[in-house]
Amino acid sequence: MIKQYTTQALAQLRQHPIISAVSIIGTALAIFLIMLVVMMQQVKTAPFAPESNRDRFLHVHYMSISNKNWKGNGGQSNGPMSERTIKELFQSLKTPEAVTIYTCMPIATPVSLPGKAATAVDLLETDDIFWRVFDFSFIDGKPYDKATFDAAQPVAVITESVARILFGTTEGIVGKEFLLNHALYRVAGVVKDVSTLANTCYGQVWIPYTSTGQDKNVWSDGHMGMMSCTILARSRDDFDAIRQESLNRFETYNQLVGEDGYNFIHRNRPYDQEKQAISFSANQEPDLEGNRRSQLITYLILLIVPAINLSSMTQSRLRQRVSEIGVRRAFGCNRMELMGQILMENMVVTLLAGALGLVMSVIFAHLGNELLFAQAFSNTLNPPAVDVSILIHASTFGWALLFCFILNLLSTGLPAWIASRTNIVTALSGRLH
Repeated sequence: MIKQYTTQALAQLRQHPIISAVSIIGTALAIFLIMLVVMMQQVKTAPFAPESNRDRFLHVHYMSISNKNWKGNGGQSNGPMSERTIKELFQSLKTPEAVTIYTCMPIATPVSLPGKAATAVDLLETDDIFWRVFDFSFIDGKPYDKATFDAAQPVAVITESVARILFGTTEGIVGKEFLLNHALYRVAGVVKDVSTLANTCYGQVWIPYTSTGQDKNVWSDGHMGMMSCTILARSRDDFDAIRQESLNRFETYNQLVGEDGYNFIHRNRPYDQEKQAISFSANQEPDLEGNRRSQLITYLILLIVPAINLSSMTQSRLRQRVSEIGVRRAFGCNRMELMGQILMENMVVTLLAGALGLVMSVIFAHLGNELLFAQAFSNTLNPPAVDVSILIHASTFGWALLFCFILNLLSTGLPAWIASRTNIVTALSGRLH
C-alpha cells in the first residue's frame, strides 16, 4: 500500500511540475526554519563531547548573597562564588557522583615560547575533578591529578591547535615548557579542540586554579569569588534528592554565616542543563515554563502559517483529480480510505521536502554559525564552532519527522476531508463541490 501511494505521489509530481516544485520548496522552507530553531536549542541542551553527560549535569554558575548591613543593590552581591562557598554548599553533598570547581569563564591569556611572540588563548582554571566530569579526548599525555592540583604545580592541558601554534606538532610535547601569562608552565596533556558551544568546559588551555592563587581571589568576607561549579549526578532520578540536600545544606550554612549578617539566596539552585541554558543573571531565577511556552508558540506559528499556504495548493491539485476521486467513490472507496490515500500521498511529498529542509538547515547552521550560535556575554576569543556531530542527533530526525507529519495534517487534512465528502455525481462531472 505504501509503495502504491509513493508511486502515485511521484506520478503527481511529474504531471504537475510547477505546483509540485512550489509545494516542495514551501514545505522545505518551513521545515528549514523550524529545524534551525530546534538546532539552536539543541546545541544548548543536547549532549556532545566533552559535555556528553549533560543529561546528568546540574550547574551553579552564580550565586546571590545578602547582608543585613548592606545598602544599595537590594543589599545583595550577585556573581560567582569563592572556592570555600562551593565546598561548603555543594561539594559537601553526598548524593552526587562528583562536583567540580572551575573559574566562571574562560579568560583571554597570552601564551608563547621563551623569546617568541605571544598568542592569546582562552584559559580556564579548574580543579582535578573537572577531568572526571567532562570527557575530553586526549591525544597525548593525561590530565593533572589531585596531588598535582594540591601542590599547585604549574602544569597545563592544551588543545591540539595550541600545541601546533607553540610547538608545530601535537606529538612528543608532554613535559615541554611554555609561557602562560609570562609564567612557566609544563604540558601535561594534549586534547582535541573543543567547540565554544560546550560553554561550561570550553577552553584552549586548562590549568589548576591553585597554580595562580585564583582560589584566594575573594570578597564579601571570603564568600564570593571567581568560581562556578558543575554537579554530576549518578542519574537524572537523583536531581530532586540533590536539590533537597542542597536546600538543607543552605539552611544549615546560613545559620552559620548569619552570625555575621550574611544569607545565601537559594533560588531553586542547582539548575539542570535546560534551565542553565536560559539563565543570565544571579539574582533572577530563569522562567523555564515561560521559555517553553515561547518555543511552543514559535513552532505553532512556523507550522500554521506555511500550512495555510500549502493547503490552497493541495486543494488545487485535488481539483485536477476530481474525476479520479469520483471513479474511486463509484467503485466503493469509502471516505476514510479516500482521506487516508490523500494524506499518505501528500506525506510522501512532505517527507521529501522535509529531508531537503533538514539538509538545508544543517548546511546553513554550519555556514552561519557565528550568526546563529553567538553566545551572550561571551569572553571567548573564538567564534562558535559547529560540526555535524553537534548538530545532528537521533532526536533531530525525530523532531523533523514529527514536524513533517504535523505539517502534512495541517495542510492536507481539510482538503482531504472536503474531497472525501464530495458527491459521486458531482465528482464525476468534474467538480469538488
